[in-house]
Amino acid sequence: MPIRIPDGLPAKQTLHEERIFALEEEIAASQEIRPLRFAILNLMPTKVETETQILRLISKSPIQVDIDFMRVSSHESRHVATDHLVKFYDTFDAFKRNFYDGLIITGAPVEHLDFEQVDYWDELCEIMDWARGHVFSTMYLCWGAMAGLYHLYGVRKYMLPEKLFGVFPQRLMDEYDFLTNGFDELHNMPHSRHAALNEDDLVRAPKLKTLSESSLSGPALIASPGYHEVFVTGHFEYGRDTLSGEYWRDANQGLRIKIPVNYFPNDDPNNPPIFTWRSHANLLYRNWINWIYQMTTYELERIPEAIVAASDSFASRF
Repeated sequence: MPIRIPDGLPAKQTLHEERIFALEEEIAASQEIRPLRFAILNLMPTKVETETQILRLISKSPIQVDIDFMRVSSHESRHVATDHLVKFYDTFDAFKRNFYDGLIITGAPVEHLDFEQVDYWDELCEIMDWARGHVFSTMYLCWGAMAGLYHLYGVRKYMLPEKLFGVFPQRLMDEYDFLTNGFDELHNMPHSRHAALNEDDLVRAPKLKTLSESSLSGPALIASPGYHEVFVTGHFEYGRDTLSGEYWRDANQGLRIKIPVNYFPNDDPNNPPIFTWRSHANLLYRNWINWIYQMTTYELERIPEAIVAASDSFASRF
């Protein structure tokens, strides 16, 4: 099934070139089905690139998904045209009374700041609290995962002595877990961050389950009962060349940057990188969307009941 995106979204052309079927609003409205309803809170400065990356993964499911884009009102985006935000994004005020099957909260390049120093922190906390009662399942990515774990579970972050940068193998913790069903025992995941989780705090959060982890990059996939919250500490959404772009951006500016680990063949940045995480990224999103489809309610207004039912039913498995 296709995804439904706003009319004229720039990502549509890229998805079309990749032979991904993306319906625009007028056609989708004529179909007599109940598609899943997702929102994406895009905190990244590279709005269009991030939109395309996430939509690419959502589209690999056979289930139709309607997409709404959210932005914070307490921060001014400087790297995207204002008309793009006005046309395709709404602020949180427009979402408060809505219910969603899924929500994705992206990362943001603000790891060097304490959470409370981020100019939109209070608004983000309000959104995360809202999601607990209005969204069946929320997926938090990279810094977004750290922010969610901190606000919702008290799991702190700490700064690393140097940037964690590259593609790291993660070991699967439970081969029968629904969210990672079909994963190989080892799966790769890109990471590009200056901070990490305090794993002692994570252990003291009994409602959380680590689904995959690495001795080098730490926990990769974490979930709460019923997958009400899913935390992805890396960047499964990254494309083949995203880390390469980050490397050359910093290198060309004369900044101190190491070659990303396990990414360029022979560690030579002049060699095209190998896309080693794509299948597991697609599988994670497919499993997640399938879970939501199986467990959510037909009436969006009853999502709070579905959240409680799913969490209670699967609490004993965590």
